[in-house]
Amino acid sequence: MSNTELAYRATLAEACDWLQQQTGNAWNLPALITHGVTPYVWLDYSDQHPELFGDATGGYAAPIFFQDDTQRLAAGSADVLITMTKDADKIAIQLPPPGIRAPLHDLRFLRKDLSRLVAQLKTATLPVKEEKVTVSESQSGIDKAQVLLAFGHLVKINMEKALLSGEAIFGDEGARVKSSAKGAKNKWRWNPVTLALGLNDVYRVPMPRLKRTFAEHDFLIPWIAQWNETLAILGE
Repeated sequence: MSNTELAYRATLAEACDWLQQQTGNAWNLPALITHGVTPYVWLDYSDQHPELFGDATGGYAAPIFFQDDTQRLAAGSADVLITMTKDADKIAIQLPPPGIRAPLHDLRFLRKDLSRLVAQLKTATLPVKEEKVTVSESQSGIDKAQVLLAFGHLVKINMEKALLSGEAIFGDEGARVKSSAKGAKNKWRWNPVTLALGLNDVYRVPMPRLKRTFAEHDFLIPWIAQWNETLAILGE
């Protein structure tokens, strides 16, 4: 099956079959979750959760990215439970208990995510001499909303308050990009690699959780090379 033959939203079976043909290895749902591929479930409009849909009155594909929800799937759950997702406008939202349930056969995987995974796996097999991609401070880091989305659920602190404090969580400038500190607080930005390392060191956030975070969010893609290089230096 070529890339063009893979459905835009592939079923679990289609995704695993295509990945096996591309990589030569068998795939299953836990493997997809472990490699950071985001599952989606199509939600038809429901009066029970009108806040999710906005103008998407016909429904939309809701991502499953919250750690508890994805770990449940990876552990072999008999169905899907969504307790946090993004609404039709791609804004993260916590669902009121008990969340939304769906059968496993409703899971879908985006073709672009599967293609990116194959590209990452192939890149990982290239010789070490390949040119390294670095992230300069001029790329200015990620903003507060992105920090909260990616890392806010990993610690039991008021992350927003900590970000806007003068200590920037870890003392001195901390993970905050120094050049951004010269402007207004709404212009501040943070280096996600430095922030992740600080969360591990200061708050004991496990490295596997942080690795998963970098795989789950598109806005962290430019930082993956620096993140992986740092992990290699640390022996992680």
